[in-house]
Amino acid sequence: MKKLGFALAAMLLFLVAFGALAQDEPLRVISVVNGVLGDKSFFDSAERGMEAIADEYDIEIDTVELGIDPANWESGLLDVMSVSDSYDILITGTFQMIDFLAANAHHYPDKHFIFYDAPMPYDNADVCVDGCANVYSMTYAQNQGSFLAGVFAAAITTSMMEGANDAPIIGAVGGQQIPVIDDFIVGYEQGACLANPDSQSIVQYAGSWNDPARGKEITLAMYEQGADIVFQIAGGTGVGVFEAAQEQGHFAIGVDSDQATIVAETDPDQAERILTSMMKNVDNSIFRAISLHLDGELAYGSAESLGIPEGGVGLAKNEFYDAAASDDIKAMVEAAEAAVVNGDIEVQTVFTSEDMMAAVGTACADMPTAGMTIADLMMDDM
Repeated sequence: MKKLGFALAAMLLFLVAFGALAQDEPLRVISVVNGVLGDKSFFDSAERGMEAIADEYDIEIDTVELGIDPANWESGLLDVMSVSDSYDILITGTFQMIDFLAANAHHYPDKHFIFYDAPMPYDNADVCVDGCANVYSMTYAQNQGSFLAGVFAAAITTSMMEGANDAPIIGAVGGQQIPVIDDFIVGYEQGACLANPDSQSIVQYAGSWNDPARGKEITLAMYEQGADIVFQIAGGTGVGVFEAAQEQGHFAIGVDSDQATIVAETDPDQAERILTSMMKNVDNSIFRAISLHLDGELAYGSAESLGIPEGGVGLAKNEFYDAAASDDIKAMVEAAEAAVVNGDIEVQTVFTSEDMMAAVGTACADMPTAGMTIADLMMDDM
């Protein structure tokens, strides 16, 4: 009996030690990118989020780049998902991947998935439908951040800066005409109208996310038509927007990341032409989601929208912004930001039926801000 008791005790100690060892193993988080890193924008922001969680926590990270051919995205994601011993949490995003994950996440009930930039499917009662009970998804109120970019652009275009002209014309280059890009543009145009009711915008879609030459061609044409500042919402195609701005001595607004500071590492002259960026803080949102997961508080089976109040979007207020924006322009942006946070301004979006009328190209006279100017908001704060 003593020998049996000793054996049982030894086995118990082994099991306890093994359990402690298993618990001490680092969390494994893998990011699947339906594109390539190096865009100095959206996917690079996601990668910074991955690096931040590895720096802060005991976490092993890995990133899989699926390339730019959409034909490889579904099979690539499924291949990564199937290697279940390589991850505990899989992170991916963009609307192109939503159906692939929604259709397959339920096959891996012991895994967790975090999806960014599109919501998982929900029914009319906001209940997660089959396939996403183990998925947390987050979207970004890009219309809100772009609203601030529009205020800034409309103020810059009629400023006395060298490189600006007298015409209140701004531009925007989208990668494709899809709802999320139109949501950027609707907010951008609304912000411009608030800053200057005479604002006009030129909008064109490149039809590609990885064609800098096309982005440059479109932007040069916009400059010819009187625009002097162009908002790039086109991923890698937007590199051409920056090239055009540098070549012509005009201006650009970046997207998703603080692109001027990134570009400044290799081309400081070009960076000076990127006066600000509308940031989708994918990096911050990934860090936030993993932190909540570790605390046991991440709401799997639900979606969350992150706007200005949540730090999900905003303008890059870096050295280039400080150098370009006068105190008056900065005050205008601050007033617009406060108006959104306080609920004094409802930024238009293409994602609700009642707001679909506020589509791209709406004239300032038809905007809900008609009759109100940024000066009115600033007076309210005095």
